[in-house]
Amino acid sequence: MSQEELRKHLTEKAEKDYKEFSAGLIPGVKNMLGIRLPLLRKLAKELSGEDWKEYLSWTEFAYFEEIMLQGMILGYVKAPLNEVLEAVAGFIPRIDNWSVNDSFCTTFQYAKRFPEEVWDFLMQYKESSREFEVRVVAVMLMSHYLLPQYIDRVLEVLGSLDVKEYYSSMAVAWAYATAWAKFPEKTKRYLTKYPIDKETYRRTLQKGIESRRITEEDKQWMRKERSYISVTVHIAEG
Repeated sequence: MSQEELRKHLTEKAEKDYKEFSAGLIPGVKNMLGIRLPLLRKLAKELSGEDWKEYLSWTEFAYFEEIMLQGMILGYVKAPLNEVLEAVAGFIPRIDNWSVNDSFCTTFQYAKRFPEEVWDFLMQYKESSREFEVRVVAVMLMSHYLLPQYIDRVLEVLGSLDVKEYYSSMAVAWAYATAWAKFPEKTKRYLTKYPIDKETYRRTLQKGIESRRITEEDKQWMRKERSYISVTVHIAEG
């Protein structure tokens, strides 16, 4: 399927109402068609069985969904790991919004098949100051590495990431809150022993309070902690 043929196929699947709904959730995206994720995933699976390298070689896009498909294809393709990681390294710089970022990360099953190799690959971005390179690391770790054998390393890496940008900070907060749901004692102990920046910590607490997987006892602690942070920040700013 050529790029023009793919675009024609995508426009046929577009839904105006869904576009209007989705566009409000993804600031800055102007070229959205409005295609539901299950349809994109189905198409990505089909394309991953064809000449996937050809699809990943495209660098000019008419629509948001074209980039989304590239990220999903990387999750479904069956190829040698070194070839896939090479393609991932080329894809990551194209990410410029949370939706493409998170769909790519959650779909990337190579992290489960080759956890150590993918971990080592991700660590090249650990020192990055680029917003979505940081978010890739945080969401990948949250999606695939919240496991007993990795949790200590995950907490440490999350705490070392550059979170000065909004979407990187939100990703780290989301990852810590998810880690808390799975490993509450370890995560709480880490965050109290190795404080992260106040804004990301406040976002972590808020995510935890909103979670259905965290105990009410822990949520009560989080509410008190959040109130304490708000007071100290107010005093500092005053």
